[in-house]
Amino acid sequence: MAAARVQLLLSGHPESVSFAQSVCGRLGAGPGLGPWPTHCGLKRGQLLLSNKPFPGASVKLPLQRPPFCPFAALDQQPRPPGTELPTNRGVDLGVAIILQSSDQTVLLTRRTRTLRVSPNLWVPPGGHVELDEELLDGGLRELWEESGLQLPQDQFSWVPLGLWESAYPPRLSWGLPKYHHIILYLLVVSQKSQQQLQAQIQPNPSEVSAFMWLGPEVAAAVAATEDGTQAPRHLSQDLPPSVLAVELEDDGGARPLALPMSTLLRTTPTTTESTERVSTGTKFALRLWLQHLESVTPQPYESEADVDPGPIKEVQNMDPLPQTRDPESQVHNSLPGPSP
Repeated sequence: MAAARVQLLLSGHPESVSFAQSVCGRLGAGPGLGPWPTHCGLKRGQLLLSNKPFPGASVKLPLQRPPFCPFAALDQQPRPPGTELPTNRGVDLGVAIILQSSDQTVLLTRRTRTLRVSPNLWVPPGGHVELDEELLDGGLRELWEESGLQLPQDQFSWVPLGLWESAYPPRLSWGLPKYHHIILYLLVVSQKSQQQLQAQIQPNPSEVSAFMWLGPEVAAAVAATEDGTQAPRHLSQDLPPSVLAVELEDDGGARPLALPMSTLLRTTPTTTESTERVSTGTKFALRLWLQHLESVTPQPYESEADVDPGPIKEVQNMDPLPQTRDPESQVHNSLPGPSP
């Protein structure tokens, strides 16, 4: 097995997590949605997690998973023959950058339709962290590779926001999971305005098909459409019908795109679809960003779409086990980026 990227400190010494195990479950998460406070050691190319304080822990972060997390479902259901998952792999590590401009908007990018994993999803820039990389450095590298933005070290501040247990496919009704990651969301606050940053963006067309900036009001509405809850929370009637984005064209150019608000408020479908939407993990990250924004800037906006970032009521939303698949088809090693 390759070097463990995510390790747990449960009985006094680090333990690796196998691909088929739920990280939240190993840390003692109950049947609820969370989030669960988790003590973290942020190491070069690795995460060390525990549900208790430990020497060397640098921060305590909220850890969450979707209510339909396939690894949680597999822990709770008997597995019929043929549903074995890889035993020679661990849980991988990804970093996603919530880039905030000086005028308090954040950048999201839309993954291209041709990507094998999580196509057509709106996510923050992010992806794989190399084993010898500092986590922030890996996130900034992914930001540059996907958006062309390079941030001088003296022109931004940063803070870790939270952890997301990610699987792809995201639901058992889509098939057995082939990817399993812990995504670390880092908030990077630039000294430049949205207009200044946008003038420097050069998206990578092999990964990004569009990008947009969200302000707090729209971000709150998106975060309120929690996947797996009984019903969307109350949304402001004053939300705009669309949000302005920039879409890449086949000839290398770009054009304005009026993205319908209804697209941003979609939830994860129960069947395999490449429906354009904001990923579930991104909604979690937006909630954490709003919470952070309120803590550093009291009452920055007034919106009926404002959401309580605390735990929400969960419904029974586990998918049944999928049909038997070829176990060899489950073996993949690369991290395609944060997934739903």
